[in-house]
Amino acid sequence: MLFLATFFPTWEGGAGVYDFVGEFMKATVDLADLVGLHLVMSRNAGKGEYKIMVAATGWATAELVMSRCIPLWVGARGIEFDWKYIQMSIDSNISLVHYIVMAALVWMFTRYDLPKHHRLPVTFLLGLSVYKAFLMESLGHLFRLGSWTALLVKALLTGLLSLSSLTLFVTLVHSN
Repeated sequence: MLFLATFFPTWEGGAGVYDFVGEFMKATVDLADLVGLHLVMSRNAGKGEYKIMVAATGWATAELVMSRCIPLWVGARGIEFDWKYIQMSIDSNISLVHYIVMAALVWMFTRYDLPKHHRLPVTFLLGLSVYKAFLMESLGHLFRLGSWTALLVKALLTGLLSLSSLTLFVTLVHSN
């Protein structure tokens, strides 16, 4: 956060104008998350499946506590019901799947025995997983998606990403 605040200050554009270049550069900082996931998994002993689950669950839990726990706890306990808390809960589940996919892709990418024909699809899926939030935000601004529609698109994109990663993971594990 300190890095983002220092090098990527808020953009003072007009009302309703979206800064694609600035948001893309902010999303590029998320590449450091991949390095962090790799460090967590390289320090963890055990089989690859356990490393993926431990790193992804820890990462998703930290993200949940830091960004959604307090709004859910404070807002959902109020007298009036609001659908945004249901959306926040569904989004947390989608994020958990996303972090599992990211951890699996990082694990596959860092394997020394990764076949050359798997390198490009794994790299593409890693890039897509890093820039998924930027893509979702850009699609939301371009097509003026509502909150439920944006959540559905996010779930579909995460599902597509996870099924593609699962296919590569199963192929890689069963080829050895």
